[in-house]
Amino acid sequence: NLDDDLGVSKVNLDDSLGVSKVNLNDAAANPQEISKELAIAPPEVNVNLDDDLGVSEVNLDDDDDIFKSARVEPEPAKASTNSVSRGTSEEPAETDIPLEDDEHPFKDAHLKPGLQLSGPSPTPATIQQQTLTSFHEEEAKREMEGGDEFIEIKVTSPHKVGEGMSSYMAYKVTTNTNLSYFKKSKPEVNRRFSDFLGLRDKLTEKYLQNGRIIPPAPEKSVVSMTKVKMSKEDDTSSQSEFVEKRRAALERYINRTARHPSLRVDPDLREFLELDAELPKANQTAALSGKNVMKLFSKVGDRVSLYTTKMEETDQWFEENTVMIDNLDLQLRKLLVATESLTDYRKALSGHTYSLSKSLGMLGSAEDNSKLATVISQLAEVEEKVEKVHEQQAKDDFYLLSELIHDYIGLVGSVKDAFNERVKAWQAWQSVQRDLNKRRENKVKAELASKQDRVNQLRQEIAENERQLDMAQENFEKISRIVKKEFEAFDVKKCKDFKNTITEYLENMLKSQESLVTHWERFLPEIKQMQP
Repeated sequence: NLDDDLGVSKVNLDDSLGVSKVNLNDAAANPQEISKELAIAPPEVNVNLDDDLGVSEVNLDDDDDIFKSARVEPEPAKASTNSVSRGTSEEPAETDIPLEDDEHPFKDAHLKPGLQLSGPSPTPATIQQQTLTSFHEEEAKREMEGGDEFIEIKVTSPHKVGEGMSSYMAYKVTTNTNLSYFKKSKPEVNRRFSDFLGLRDKLTEKYLQNGRIIPPAPEKSVVSMTKVKMSKEDDTSSQSEFVEKRRAALERYINRTARHPSLRVDPDLREFLELDAELPKANQTAALSGKNVMKLFSKVGDRVSLYTTKMEETDQWFEENTVMIDNLDLQLRKLLVATESLTDYRKALSGHTYSLSKSLGMLGSAEDNSKLATVISQLAEVEEKVEKVHEQQAKDDFYLLSELIHDYIGLVGSVKDAFNERVKAWQAWQSVQRDLNKRRENKVKAELASKQDRVNQLRQEIAENERQLDMAQENFEKISRIVKKEFEAFDVKKCKDFKNTITEYLENMLKSQESLVTHWERFLPEIKQMQP
């Protein structure tokens, strides 16, 4: 039903003849003039159905368009078509008319964004913006396109709170962002290590079941943390290396979490970054807590379930990437062992160079020949500078290479967890299918035994099972789509992280080698000029 101002109340479209019937209701319309306009060859009608909006678009290709006057702005001098054009002068150039199968095709038309026949009509761009993708997908799109939005988090100032075994380490978390859903642009809060673990547990509980890849939090170290707790204030320097490693790991973890387009809009994350007060103590975050023990048993149970109920993989993409992830995990673990050995070697080399420098200094002070003593002392100074270079190289080996590999071993584990959630969804789907088949068999047996009450009961149960089966299948397909999307984002981020880290590592190594060359080149003329 079109607007009464158009003067047309019903239009029936015939596939072969175009327009077959027009009923006029408006008294102001001139039937003779309209009948003259209709006395032409039937125009060709193309009907395009839009699946998303449920709207069909009618395009008239003939030059003698019967609705031409409804789309052209009327001239003030012409009053014959005033009744027809009066209600349509503000309409868009193209009118989308949905074709429905029911008797009232335009019922509740005001609720449909693609159909507004009366009043000021929004522009097509406005309609498209209102029916765009969801909020999370918009955030993900802007993140992938590298828009102007950003978030950067710094974890600094580790400090000890309390004394003895009841003490803990706290960190200052500073956020710098322009995201609109944060109340402050630069909030600063203090958080303890268990707060980070509690945040990760909350995010895992909410998002892992949907196939999301949750960045892993740093692991607890009972021995190292106990040493920090029992150390005195003047002994904290001996534990500073462990504290600095944990601080850097927490900073990398919280930044990975905040840059995930789905996780960064979570209210728990915003509370973690913005609430300037102590968070409720995270329960069961201790290394030997009951929750962690139950997690261990749960993982063992999942492993047993995966082996006992082998999934029949029909998607080649998942089959190939499952093998690739297993190989990546194996190679990363081998590379981690090599980089840790390299770090230990650099540390040992730095220590031995320092010992050599001290020994040369003592030798120079004991030498009677003043010229030789001067040269030996200068060599001791050079070796001391070289020791600093080796120490910096060991730090680069650890903080750039070793920690990156360690982080991605954890991320690969998170990818495997997401893949396992898909397998669980498939197992749940198959379990419902087995229950449905069993009830159908029982229904056939009950029908043969003429147990009508049992048949009616099983019929209701089968209907419920069929509904559950559809939901389980839909859940499996949804998780499969999300896992694919998450894995693709993970792969892009992995390539970017390794490229940036290796580039920075090579630049630092080049600077170290240049420093070594500079130190030795300055010393070489001194030893050549020495006279016996």
